[in-house]
Amino acid sequence: MRKTINLKKGLNMRLEGQLTDTCPVADVKPEKIAIVPDDYPGFLPKPEVKEGETVIQGAPLMHDKNDPDVKLVSPICGTVESITRGARRKIERIVVKRSNSDSTPTAIDVPKSPTGEDVRKALKVSGLWAMMRRRPYDILPMDSDRPRDIFVTGMDTAPLSIDLYRTVAGKEAEMAKGVEALKSLTKGSVYISVAQGSNMPDIKGAEIVEFNNLHPAGNAGVQIANIAPVNKGDVVWCLDIVTLVKIGELMLTGRVDFTVTVAVTGSEVEHPKIVTTLPGAPLAQLLENDVKEDGRHHRIISGNVLTGTNEGIEGYLRYPYRQVTVIPEGDDTDEFMGWASLSPNKMSESRSFLGRFLGKKFNPDARLNGGRRAMIMSGVYDRYIPMDIEPEYLLKAIIARDIDRMEALGIYEVAPEDFALAEYADPSKLELQRIVREGLDYMRKEA
Repeated sequence: MRKTINLKKGLNMRLEGQLTDTCPVADVKPEKIAIVPDDYPGFLPKPEVKEGETVIQGAPLMHDKNDPDVKLVSPICGTVESITRGARRKIERIVVKRSNSDSTPTAIDVPKSPTGEDVRKALKVSGLWAMMRRRPYDILPMDSDRPRDIFVTGMDTAPLSIDLYRTVAGKEAEMAKGVEALKSLTKGSVYISVAQGSNMPDIKGAEIVEFNNLHPAGNAGVQIANIAPVNKGDVVWCLDIVTLVKIGELMLTGRVDFTVTVAVTGSEVEHPKIVTTLPGAPLAQLLENDVKEDGRHHRIISGNVLTGTNEGIEGYLRYPYRQVTVIPEGDDTDEFMGWASLSPNKMSESRSFLGRFLGKKFNPDARLNGGRRAMIMSGVYDRYIPMDIEPEYLLKAIIARDIDRMEALGIYEVAPEDFALAEYADPSKLELQRIVREGLDYMRKEA
């Protein structure tokens, strides 16, 4: 019997530019792709290619210095166009330009009845290992990990997001094979979280848990906290259902399907659409002729408005490769009374604003609407984080670098994305996700 969990804390943001049941579906073959190691926390990159070198699909571009078996691979056949480095020669991205070569993609030898070690090896060399995360620390799984449980999220509740199950519907055989592979890596359970009312059937070996569709129910950390919380000494892994299907395909065929399905959304998109493409595709290709020509400055985000990266039109599709959002930048807006305006077009959950009661969709811009200030202990964070933690005190402990308090207040359970909604509602205008990321990195280094 399926377990059902109804969250009461959270918020679904009403934004213009969402997908519809009749939205167009496009297939975009990128001219080039970019792989950014910063998208994979805990991965210390060392390049395996040089500029001008020819690579085939599935060939490694980088490996992890801590575990050389863990690779980031090329999703296309082509030529390494550039290896961009930043301060202290840090690798910022590797760009591969597509070629017309018909080179056979890299195949991985997977036994018919793989052991846990066979699965680990296959995931590492295929690049799929890097698409999973562990708690604590929200980083790539470590080779020494023996996870207590593994959590698969089959829903995305972020603003304007795509229906994750819709992108993998009909691939139940691959899901079952993926679950079988994951079961060989844990003595515990494999949980798959889906939205209430989902058509997803039962999968052998997995426990299906239904959540109501209230953001942040789609966050892995929220699902873990409400199913089987992480305590000190526990290690769990998490991934999304798209990666689960890719793992199943790898186990069945020895190859990885690198195709990704992306939602192109936002109030500044002329026609919101679904795009089938490859990881790291140029945003200019995905948005070609689809950004409104309304004279406004645009913020082009790889991801959703809460956790995405401001890439600009020259940027690339960043992991987790699900969404592109375009909204007004707001730096060219001249608004009467500024942030204090009582216009019904202003989006706010505060009862001080008329828009709170109209039930309409909004097209907010990227302005901060106020300066950063000291943390206001108002309890506002708690309304948007459906986890058994005290977020304000945890953040204070992180800022103070108080390890004992951080442990006691739940640092092992959280990831930066769990604080994204609270960051949106924060009257103090603090960068909560950055604070949490720095706290997790500090804990990993010190503890």
